[in-house]
Amino acid sequence: MTQYLDFEKPLAEIEGKAEELRAMARENPEMDVEKEAAALDKKASDLLTSLYADLTPWRKCQVARHPERPHCQDYINALFTEYTPLAGDRNFADDLSVMGGIARLDGIPVMVIGHEKGNDTKSRIERNFGMARPEGYRKAIRLMALADRFGLPVITLVDTPGAYPGKGAEERGQSEAIARSTEKCLELKVPLISVVIGEGGSGGAVAFASANRVAMLEHSIYSVISPEGCASILWKDAEKMRESAEALRLTSKDLHELGVCDRIIEEPEGGAHRDRDAAIKSVGEALITMVNELRDLSGDKLRADRRNKYLALGSKGLAA
Repeated sequence: MTQYLDFEKPLAEIEGKAEELRAMARENPEMDVEKEAAALDKKASDLLTSLYADLTPWRKCQVARHPERPHCQDYINALFTEYTPLAGDRNFADDLSVMGGIARLDGIPVMVIGHEKGNDTKSRIERNFGMARPEGYRKAIRLMALADRFGLPVITLVDTPGAYPGKGAEERGQSEAIARSTEKCLELKVPLISVVIGEGGSGGAVAFASANRVAMLEHSIYSVISPEGCASILWKDAEKMRESAEALRLTSKDLHELGVCDRIIEEPEGGAHRDRDAAIKSVGEALITMVNELRDLSGDKLRADRRNKYLALGSKGLAA
């Protein structure tokens, strides 16, 4: 069953009525309801187009967090072959919120790393809802260093509310691990390509996405803080999240205009969760294009490209 977001309630009613008619027809084959059901389908399709034609930033946040969106594991299973997972940070533990390993993308050997949120209650708890602890970032550092040593392009799939802020994580050096992971991204001499597939939250996302190319799915978000966190700090009221989502400029369109995002990957109508296969295919095509753009560049050129990209951030700001 499709899980509907708050602003999709009128759509849920129409699609529900169409399904009720068809259920009645299945129970009574003599009933002919296809004409009425088709009319409801057309009405639902028009409403879906209207709802998604101009989503507000807060509604984009809701779509980006939809539990049925494809997650990192879905992309790896569908797009990569010969995937060999690599686990652990060789220091403390294996953080299941970060997954990665060696694989092939369209026949090209790569290192793929990403946040994994899980897809049911049990796996979400195991994966800590995609919020990495220090050992997750140290695992990513280890895999990026391995890729650098063997000349493998690195692909990161970003989908996290942010790094885990728990007491144990802070005791084990959360901020240092994030900083080291960001540093490793910037010093690689192999192509680094990041795709924000859902949420790109705070330093937990930057630690994976300080890349040569940063792509975002159309309805994904990328921000220094969540709208709720921002509202709690600025207005002492988390219910002001709609206003903070507007102010944060966290949508793919805004970030493309600001030079943070290099490419926007279109989603199927109604979001990636409505046609997972089509969304995954679009990401795969974009990844292959970006890898081919960068794979023949020298290590020094790749590092310089990354350095210049991040030094230039802010040049397309609000006052530019």
